[in-house]
Amino acid sequence: MRRPRAAALAGGLLMCMATSGTWAAKPLAERIGHTDPSRFRQASGVHGGAGSMKFGPLLGTDALASNLIFVHRGEIAPRSGIGQHFHNQCEEMFVILDGEAQFTVDGRTSTLKGPVGAPNRMGAAHGIYNATDRPLQWLNINVGTTKAYDNFDLGDPRVGVPIDPIPQFITMRLDRALLKPMAANAGGAGQVLYRRALDPAVFSTAWSYVDHLLLAPGASVGAATQPDMSEVYYVMGGEGEITVGTETAKVRAGDAVPVDLGESRALRQSGAAPLELMVIGVARDLDAKARYRAAMAALRPRR
Repeated sequence: MRRPRAAALAGGLLMCMATSGTWAAKPLAERIGHTDPSRFRQASGVHGGAGSMKFGPLLGTDALASNLIFVHRGEIAPRSGIGQHFHNQCEEMFVILDGEAQFTVDGRTSTLKGPVGAPNRMGAAHGIYNATDRPLQWLNINVGTTKAYDNFDLGDPRVGVPIDPIPQFITMRLDRALLKPMAANAGGAGQVLYRRALDPAVFSTAWSYVDHLLLAPGASVGAATQPDMSEVYYVMGGEGEITVGTETAKVRAGDAVPVDLGESRALRQSGAAPLELMVIGVARDLDAKARYRAAMAALRPRR
């Protein structure tokens, strides 16, 4: 049976990402994914959704040794969305960077205002719909039990459905007002604000956390290494520099930087605006994630 055009497009994007070579062998500047709307591909009826959207890969299956499958960046047109579908061997999170969208998880729908995300745990169904009259800036992260992507579409565009005033699913707000001073910034300088937006318990795969980080003008975070944890640094705003191992590269809004298992990383803000980042942590495997959770629990103050 022939696949729908949108499914074929998504499969083609994943195939391109999986065969693009090992990024770890490339210079840091070439490993960084850059948001470039001129290179987005148009798709309609994505997972049975309404209308159309444009999207493209920032990072693919070869970006990290852990089971990150992809980071996509795109734009959802007005009155358009992604139909409700399952992932049985991977977990996914849609993030809206501005505006608002109707998020659905397991058939329950709520309107969320950006910057916001809703993780979809393995075995659950999800979708998204832009009911507004302007395009939405969209980000998608997918992590699996392996490097293989799977989906099962329900053919439900989630248009005109009942809206719950209070979401009946997990959500993540990337609100600067929720950030607090970072207790330690690994020998860096200046004001650094931080918040863990999603912790390891949220995810069933080796996906371990989502952090929100803000470096004030002139601030930096010193070098640190996690042998069993990989990370992706997505730049939400501002400009700066990131050092991975012995290499340093400039970054700006829309960039996604992979930091692999055992690689050291350091950050520095530059320019007039604060450097704002979303950080995705993916452990080497479930055993490494369990060790990480135990280590984090040991650091919490006892009540």
